[in-house]
Amino acid sequence: MKRVISIIIALVTIISIDTFAQEDVKKEEKGYVFTDVISIPHTTVRNQFRSGTCWSFSGLAFIEAELLRETGKKYDLSEMFCVNHTYSEKAEKYVRTGGNLNFGSGAEFTDVFNVIKNYGIVPEEVYSGLEYGTELHTHGELDELLKSYVDAIIKNRNKKLTPVWHEGFDKVLDTYLGDLPETFTYEGVEYSPASFRDMLGINVDDYMEFTSYTHHPFYEAFAIAIPDNWLWARWMNIPMDEMMDIIDNSLEKGYTVAWGADVSDKGFSWKNGVAVIPDMEKSDLEGTEKEKWETLTNKEKAKAAFSFDGPAKEKTITQEMRQQAYDNYTVTDDHGMLIVGAATDQLGNKYYKIKNSWGTEGHVYNGYFYASESYVKLQTIGIAVNKKVIPKEIMKKIK
Repeated sequence: MKRVISIIIALVTIISIDTFAQEDVKKEEKGYVFTDVISIPHTTVRNQFRSGTCWSFSGLAFIEAELLRETGKKYDLSEMFCVNHTYSEKAEKYVRTGGNLNFGSGAEFTDVFNVIKNYGIVPEEVYSGLEYGTELHTHGELDELLKSYVDAIIKNRNKKLTPVWHEGFDKVLDTYLGDLPETFTYEGVEYSPASFRDMLGINVDDYMEFTSYTHHPFYEAFAIAIPDNWLWARWMNIPMDEMMDIIDNSLEKGYTVAWGADVSDKGFSWKNGVAVIPDMEKSDLEGTEKEKWETLTNKEKAKAAFSFDGPAKEKTITQEMRQQAYDNYTVTDDHGMLIVGAATDQLGNKYYKIKNSWGTEGHVYNGYFYASESYVKLQTIGIAVNKKVIPKEIMKKIK
């Protein structure tokens, strides 16, 4: 009898252990499990912190990846060099238009190309842009001050601009970000920003920007009407499927993609490192940068996101959906990033691996996240790629 009881106890123990083991496996499988399929070499994740300068971080991340691919060397280029020049140019245009222009910290990765072409570029070690007592970029005071400055210039009682107003504006920039270097020494060689650009071999004419909307003809360039496109840069307009073909072809050939997109959708979760378009009714929240997401209440977070327990059915995205989202402001231009690879989840669904600029500390994927194919189709505002990756059949259609 004792032996029978012992056997029963042993069986119960084994069953219990097996049950707990299965539960542990289920717990481990909960959530998304990604497997990288394509991983393109690129430079490390940076931190824009409390500054609206994602456009500069993403644009230079793209340039740095291009340099790494071409030279095998990792460069750390100065984001604030681009910010200084862009703010200065934007101030002049803002005043010339009588304030009828979006003026703030936002811009596009096309602004990075503009700065490199017209002024050159410098290493981060030469121009960090941190002249105001912090270790990370914190631009709240600077942004408010610069906006107040140009508004005061427009409203001044003299009814005539002085010839020094722009010089004064630039001095404010230089006080916060540092004097722009005319020459500097890098690895024992003296350069100017222009000669450093030339030494690196950067030619921004090698790159091309694309978008996909039906309110303008396909295969023609137009200035996309978004607030941060203050430069009125023209992007080539192509069908959504061809835009996705360019992204895929770029990754397959070993080239990264500069990616401007909306991250305010409820399917975006920085905490979980995933961005999807769930097949459910949408309930967007405003917000463009990391700190805005961190200030949400628990109730707002519950409203903003569906369960990220694991892969779920997503919406099938069409060209018409893209246009409706743009027209109704449910997809807006709020963040610049870099696509550095492709991946699949545990069910084989396709994703893109995204390098962000919100730092790495405490993040599930150390500063990266995975965006589903549906998310990229719907939320993409525009991309920039090397012209070499554009399929010939698409290039032939471009006017």
